[in-house]
This record gives sequence, C-alpha cells and structure tokens, in this order.
Amino acid sequence: MLGAVNRNREPPLGELFPFPSAFSFSPRFSDDGDFVLLPGFCDVHVHFREPGFSYKETILTGSRAAARGGYTQVCTMPNLNPVPDCMAHLQPQLDAIARDACIRVSPYGAITEGERGERLAQMDELAPHVCAFSDDGRGVQSEETMRAAMQRAKRLGKIVAAHCEDNSLLHGGYIHDGQYAARHGHRGICSRSEYGQILRDLRIAEETGCAYHVCHISTKESVQAIREAKARGVDVSCETAPHYLVLTDADLHEDGRFKMNPPLRGEEDRQALLEGLLDGTIDMLATDHAPHTAQEKSRGLEKSAFGIVGLETAFPILYTRLIRPGILSMRRAVELLCINPRRRFGLPFGEDYTVFELKGPYQIDPERFASLGRATPFAGETVFGRCILTVCGGKTVWQEN
Repeated sequence: MLGAVNRNREPPLGELFPFPSAFSFSPRFSDDGDFVLLPGFCDVHVHFREPGFSYKETILTGSRAAARGGYTQVCTMPNLNPVPDCMAHLQPQLDAIARDACIRVSPYGAITEGERGERLAQMDELAPHVCAFSDDGRGVQSEETMRAAMQRAKRLGKIVAAHCEDNSLLHGGYIHDGQYAARHGHRGICSRSEYGQILRDLRIAEETGCAYHVCHISTKESVQAIREAKARGVDVSCETAPHYLVLTDADLHEDGRFKMNPPLRGEEDRQALLEGLLDGTIDMLATDHAPHTAQEKSRGLEKSAFGIVGLETAFPILYTRLIRPGILSMRRAVELLCINPRRRFGLPFGEDYTVFELKGPYQIDPERFASLGRATPFAGETVFGRCILTVCGGKTVWQEN
C-alpha cells in the first residue's frame, strides 16, 4: 500500500534523535502522498475512568479509542474510585489493564491520599508500578505538601505531573475570563489561577531538583514561565492539548462540548502556545481525553461536567489545521506525539506503528467513536488524516473497516 518511500518530504528523524533501530526512520509517505506511516503515538494524559466510573469509559473502550486514533501507549490519570494512593487501591486498575487493554496502558499514582491535597499517598510502594505521580483534576493547594511530594518523588526517581489550579482564584468560574464570558454573563476562570501555581511549583522544583511536568498548559504566561525555567536549568517539561492550539473562547457555543478545564483561552494565548510548540518550550501534546455521559455534557456551559474526548480526533485536527497548512511539520508532530512523551516518562518505544490516509476528507462523527464519550467541539468538522491501521507490539489493534 505504501510503496516506495518518498524521502524528500522530511529529513530522517534518525539523524536528529537516537531512536531504537526500529524507529530510525522519517515519516514514510506513499508515492502518491495518500498515506503516511508513523510510529505509534503516546499520550501521557488520559482518563479511562475505571475503576469507579466505568459508565463513562473503561480500560477496554478507552484503549480501543486510543488505537483508533493511532496511539499505542497512554498514561491514565488517578482521579478514580478508589484513588490509586496505595497498592490496594491501584490493583483493581492494574487488573483491568492486564485483562482488557489492547495497547500499552501505564497508570499514574496519586500525590496525596484521596487526591485531597493533605497527606502524601503511599508513594514508595506505588513507585515501581506507576509512570509518575499526579493529583490531576485538582491542584495541590498547599506549598508544604507539594514540596514534600517533590522531595519524595526526587528520591524515588519519579516525575511529579501537576494540574495547576489555584482554587482561591476560581470564584465559581467555568470558562475563560475573557470577552465571551463578559458578553454572555458567564463566570470566568482567570489565567493567574493556572500560571500562578506553575510559578510556585517551578520554584519548588528548582529547590528540590525534582523532575516536574506541567499538565495541559493554556495561557501565554504559563508558556513564558516554563521557557524561563528551562533557561535556568530547571528539570521541567510540559504538555498542551490540540484544542488549545486551534480554538479560543471566541469559538465557544452554549454547549457542554466546549467546556474543559483549563478552558479555551484568548487568541494571544493560542499564539503563545503555538510559539512554544515550535521553539521547544512545549515538549509534547496530550489529549486530556476526559469522557462523560451525554447527560453530564448536556447542561450547557455552566452546569455541564468539565472535559472532552480527544484520542480519536487529535491527529486529524493537527494535520488539518496545522500540518497541512505548513504551520507544523510532520517531523515535529512525531516528536510531540511519540518521541518526547516516551523519553520524558521512560516509556518503551516498542515496534509500534500507525498508518493514516491523508487525502480523503471526512467528517468527525462522534457516533462512530470507539470511546463511550461523545463530547467534542469538533463534531461535524471536515478533516483529513483518517487512521486506517494501528499495530502495537506486532499485533493489529485497529484497522479501518
């Protein structure tokens, strides 16, 4: 199907990165440019909801959705029931992964017991079984607690991945504190609620030497703070999500499928994120795939649950909105979607790959998703980049039709 490789489109990735031998290749295009062969993607920020909320998503449906999107490795966040704050609470998730996952799934351990931000979780016993530690869904409000967590994680050789959100600045907000909120009478979430806590954590990471990762950054100030910290030698990495790169609060509708946390910000923020993506400040792309039931997402901007799904739309949105117009190269996209997340989190490369059809347009139809979640701001959008094959560990885990 792919035929001879056209090597004129991108410089070989192997010249720039010391891949394992199986990955010493550039994105491989068919002669007619209709198809591209890429290494399997890696998403370090997904919510598969099992155990505790399997009516929203399961390891089975979530991993199938990932495979359908070209992903062969994901890391699952710990806002579950029970919260994986000790081995007894992590084991049900490990059992479900072993039983049902069709790709590689690595769980996070919680930073604090019950993600309540008070006492530290049993990090020592969790460390061999988790990819990193996070209280995602909540910011750790106490500086003392975060310092203790970073000191412990440093000793254990683990990353602290932070959802940065200062609760004292939220004031009941649920969308960006921008023009849309002002015009439509909505309560806004200010940018400082994100970047203020990032600044605090960067200072602690610099003091402790902990490997620190910032989840789903959305503001221009966050980009600049991380850029400056990297220049100082702080061991920090960060991610953003595709929706923050192509949408702003000007694109909002009175519909829960546009509600996520952090919220869609302003155009200046979007431009800063793109700049950070291109200059290396932003290390990777993650979807923050967060499925909810149709009922939970049907209550408008104010009352719907936070979160959208993204595993099955990430590449087509990036390809259509950024790669195809020449804003982002395919080579850089592979770094962001595959190479950098695996390197940072110490995840295996494996001999995984995915194939996308590039020239045939299609409409995003949530009813065709493998995920149980259907809420996406991209429903009905015409895109290019349909995943037709995903192979993980030599096994076909998704094939179109």
